[in-house]
Amino acid sequence: MDEFNKPDEPIDEVEEEEELGFTDKFISVLTEPGILFSKLSNLPVKTMDWFIPVLILIITVIAMQFIIFTNPTLKSVVMDKQMERIEKSLQEAVDKGQMTQAQADEQLERTAEFMEQGGSMQIVFGAIGTFIFVFIFFFIVAGVFLLVAKFALGGTGDYKASMLAYGLPNYIGALNVIVMILASILLGKVLENVSVGSFMGIESEGIFGWFMHKLDPLSIWFYTVVGIAYAKMFKSENTVKYIATILGIWIGFSLIMHFVTKAFPFLKQFGM
Repeated sequence: MDEFNKPDEPIDEVEEEEELGFTDKFISVLTEPGILFSKLSNLPVKTMDWFIPVLILIITVIAMQFIIFTNPTLKSVVMDKQMERIEKSLQEAVDKGQMTQAQADEQLERTAEFMEQGGSMQIVFGAIGTFIFVFIFFFIVAGVFLLVAKFALGGTGDYKASMLAYGLPNYIGALNVIVMILASILLGKVLENVSVGSFMGIESEGIFGWFMHKLDPLSIWFYTVVGIAYAKMFKSENTVKYIATILGIWIGFSLIMHFVTKAFPFLKQFGM
């Protein structure tokens, strides 16, 4: 009789794994991502497993935008920073002879009026832009990580596995944004992240500032879990290799963008 019961054991295990609910996945991605993704790697990828975390991330980002533009203190901080950047850009144009000082002053005044009066429109367009940008960014990064996992690290997996590996850890990304919202309200200033640099008020202009802004425990946690997810979903036993690669890509891309935005300051207006 025991022999007849043996084939049923894997079926029971699969049924157990298939019943892993939303709450279980949320808790597991925070506490035991290795075990979670080992289970998920043996099951068909479900769209909702990556879609829901990304959607929650988008909702938290939109919520942060709404809070910033409805909180007088935070709104004032954001507008002052934006006006400072615009004024600097216009002054550079004046110095290069591309416009007169009178034209720069007039444009600066019009911009200030628009920003003051267009709060609700900024929230609406910001929400639409966030929704579109986050999903586009998600699909591109999932594609890049797929190529890295398959061809650079020799993993076995497809684009669906890549979307799951990059998407599910976004519960941590959403948690990161929530911490940013709470910290911004408590400190009365808008934080770019929850790094040492942000809390100490260090500008990210120079290399030292950039480095201090990379000392971000929640971002490091997120990319570490992403590395674990790719190792498990792409059937690798060398998890450390994947974690190091993902963290390396994050640091490398951030450093490249640091120099790009220094060369082209207007890109900072797009959050780069």
